[in-house]
Amino acid sequence: MRRRSLLIAVPAGLVTLAACGDDKSDSSKASDSASPSAPRTSEAPPPKIVDGPLPAITAGTKFDQKPTVAKGSGDPSEQLAVKTVIAGGGKTVAENDFVVAHYLGQIWNSGKVFDNSYDRGARLALPLTQGAIIDGWRYGLIGKKTGSRVQMAVPPTWGYGEQGNQQAGIKGTDTLVFVVDVKDTFNATSSAKGTEVAQDDTGLPEVGTGTDGKAPSIEVPDAAAPKKLVANYVIEGDGEEVGAEDSVLVQYKGVLWDGGEEFDSTYGRKQLTSFSLQQVVKGWAQGLTGKKVGSRVLIVIPPELGYGDNPPQGSKIKKDSTLVFSVDILAKL
Repeated sequence: MRRRSLLIAVPAGLVTLAACGDDKSDSSKASDSASPSAPRTSEAPPPKIVDGPLPAITAGTKFDQKPTVAKGSGDPSEQLAVKTVIAGGGKTVAENDFVVAHYLGQIWNSGKVFDNSYDRGARLALPLTQGAIIDGWRYGLIGKKTGSRVQMAVPPTWGYGEQGNQQAGIKGTDTLVFVVDVKDTFNATSSAKGTEVAQDDTGLPEVGTGTDGKAPSIEVPDAAAPKKLVANYVIEGDGEEVGAEDSVLVQYKGVLWDGGEEFDSTYGRKQLTSFSLQQVVKGWAQGLTGKKVGSRVLIVIPPELGYGDNPPQGSKIKKDSTLVFSVDILAKL
């Protein structure tokens, strides 16, 4: 089992999209995105941001390289120490954004690395939302620019508190040192960007092409549902292709073929979703594999590649439903 991230929350909507009744689903990978590491809704006042002290980065000094960080020397600050090691020139990170980043975390006193995304070979999409991530990240990364490497020393007050994090070997007195490479940032209004593709097949749903952050329309035709999976570009981006084992950050909306009723939407929650393609129903996994980042994709999923006769409990999805999705692929992680 891969070690799960200590910082990421359960993806919103995963209950609806998660594969069920599929012997090939990988529960160990699903656990990678388990409980949020923020132990509670924070009640601590905002910290004072100070320049240091911070231990030296002794190797892997370039952006996106796995860093090696020296053990902390002397006593760490009781406030939040933040340093922009490499200044990027991209978008500015805001509160409640999903930040796409590589990171390494270690304990000040021992220098023990308790987690890093570089070895997993996949960036993480981290929500900078109160209660979903430790406050040190929220206060330390807001206002930074994409393309930046940021180093932080986070005392317990804005980390895991007095209870620490037993799974990671973090005590309630430990100051934590992080190096974060901020690749990109997205918010609830992020949309696909690319070239519109003609939607000529009148037997398939037509998806709206607006990119203003609002949920696109999905008009389902008065016709029989296709028997095979449909995965067509609505807007074709120019980013890298998504692989079958990749994780993605997306906006999406789902409706039923019969009646066109909406049953799930990140737009309605005003929160993006990230997940591994090995965690979701086969129709999603097959439909997004090979598609380019930045794209909007129409996916029509027949029952055998969706939920069949075992739909998610409490959802509007009925047995043997054909599902229609509009999916904006914002990032490959």
